[in-house]
Amino acid sequence: MATRDVGNGPVLGTPDDFPDRPQKGGRLIVHVVIGVLVAIIAGGWGWVMWSMTGASTGAKPQVVTFSVTSPTRAEITFQVSKPDDRVAVCRIRALDVYHAEVGSKEVRIPAGEGTKQLKESLDTSGQATSVHIQYCNLV
Repeated sequence: MATRDVGNGPVLGTPDDFPDRPQKGGRLIVHVVIGVLVAIIAGGWGWVMWSMTGASTGAKPQVVTFSVTSPTRAEITFQVSKPDDRVAVCRIRALDVYHAEVGSKEVRIPAGEGTKQLKESLDTSGQATSVHIQYCNLV
């Protein structure tokens, strides 16, 4: 066994001190595989987030105004743009100060009109502080 002078070499040794250590060539493959997996996961997550926005539904809702008329009633005026020949179903929700749902209603918009403005009233189980459209889907 060769003796080393501790003061002249690296503290942790040199590659020659570890003959069982694998060569560096395999690291590139590992990094490529990790990169591909990260890209697949990021792409999948992006697709899930995009599909959850409702961007592919074809019916675009927009709240015009809402009002809370009493502790048990709320109203919303909204506009929906959709293809003329398709029926849409929209779900409206009333929320309280804690963002808990206090009322909901599904509204069916018949075929025949591409853009339609609707005014709907909604019974609530408590004092609503906001009313919004949860989704609009073509059926």
